Amino acid sequence: MWKRAVWQGAVAGLAGGAAMTAAEKIEQRLTGRPDSYVPARVLARLTGRPEEPGRPPWWLNMTMHYGQAVLVGVVRAVMARSGLRGPWASGMFTVLRLTNDQILENATGVGAPPQTWPRRELAVDVLHKAVYGFVTGAVADALAARDGLGPGQRHAAARPGRVPGVGPVPRGAAELGRR
Repeated sequence: MWKRAVWQGAVAGLAGGAAMTAAEKIEQRLTGRPDSYVPARVLARLTGRPEEPGRPPWWLNMTMHYGQAVLVGVVRAVMARSGLRGPWASGMFTVLRLTNDQILENATGVGAPPQTWPRRELAVDVLHKAVYGFVTGAVADALAARDGLGPGQRHAAARPGRVPGVGPVPRGAAELGRR
């Protein structure tokens, strides 16, 4: 399960990162907003690199941007393989992606809490992370579906609908990838 989750999450996260980058570039052309180098500054502080005045290197920005996309994508693959799939799961994952960014940005002192941001900046960030979250989710869900239902989906299928009192599926049926 874990090997598949890692490669599926990496693929899904890479796809989500590429979609987010494309959405950012389109938005920047429409709004005139400049590139953000927050990812590069966070990575520089996390790795102890000396801070450079002005704009950090492009490669440092892309390393952090896609590195986070791939690593956090693994969480979405674990979700999908467990049976947490679809838009609801992608919405939960989007919040996780936003939280991951904020922890790193605030812990390094590069960023400030989102409630202190101008509303427009906050809206743009949430929009871009939603693009990432939903694209990553769609890819992770499609890859996980190739192995059948996840344990949570098998549990839900035991008594379809919103009903109380449904006990867990038998231990053997909870194994990931089992049909």
